[in-house]
Amino acid sequence: MHIENFKIFADLVQSKSFSQAAKINGITQSAVSQQLRAMENHFKVLIVDRSQKQFKLTNEGKRLHESAKEILNLYERLDCELQEMKKVISGNIRVATIYSVGLHELPPYMKRFLSTYPTVNVHLEYRRSNLVYEDVLHNIVDLGIVAYPTKNRELEYLPFLEDELVLIASPDHPLAKKDVVDLKELPEHAYIGFDNDIPTRKATDQIFRDARINILPVMEFDNIETVKRAVEINAGVAIIPRSTVTQEVEKGLLVAMNFKGKRFLRPVFIIHRKGRILTPAMEKFIGLLTSKEEIPSNSEA
Repeated sequence: MHIENFKIFADLVQSKSFSQAAKINGITQSAVSQQLRAMENHFKVLIVDRSQKQFKLTNEGKRLHESAKEILNLYERLDCELQEMKKVISGNIRVATIYSVGLHELPPYMKRFLSTYPTVNVHLEYRRSNLVYEDVLHNIVDLGIVAYPTKNRELEYLPFLEDELVLIASPDHPLAKKDVVDLKELPEHAYIGFDNDIPTRKATDQIFRDARINILPVMEFDNIETVKRAVEINAGVAIIPRSTVTQEVEKGLLVAMNFKGKRFLRPVFIIHRKGRILTPAMEKFIGLLTSKEEIPSNSEA
């Protein structure tokens, strides 16, 4: 048995999906099945109960899975210790992030990290929030970055940053002439929101409930870029993180306004599986993101 056999088996058990295990390890679904049969032949036991419709381990399979996790943890710890002894930061980091953070807030950190550690390969994927959690839990990625984190006992949460929510409008919109806007004014204007399952949408809905105002979006989108384009053509106003609209405001395409007597912050967190052994490269990456050091934005870099 090779360490790769245990890794594929552990991913299969975690995801309960042959296709997911194949995706994680960059192999075909049939290759995962072959690996499973090879392990059963090697240990001369039945690992998966094939009489069940859903994925289910036999008692022998459960015992093998526990040992496989111990072996993988020991291997990862050894690999990390050897890297630390060499004092060379290298390797791969797989990161899944929500679109707004990946496009607007993460780039200056990525630029700083890659210039400091050029031998580290960072694989960055833009995903919807719910898929970031799935990717982290199923070991498809090492780290995830989400806003308004949802608690899960299997995950660790590390604060990354907070971004202020602002109201944006076209320069031609009546509200654009104001420096600050009262929430009570919003029901008088067309409002553009995010889809119901987007965390920022849930946060803004709560803001409206707390203010005792009823707002029904005239348009709903699943990403921040489309929301901004709709506001640019004066289809309505929207509430988004300030950092995501910096360039449009500088170019005069949009106007960003604060709220009268209120300040709303969007928390962004780094997540990873609880108990996961972090490589030196991962620790350095997390250290940069969670440090209090000010990193120049894209426009300043």
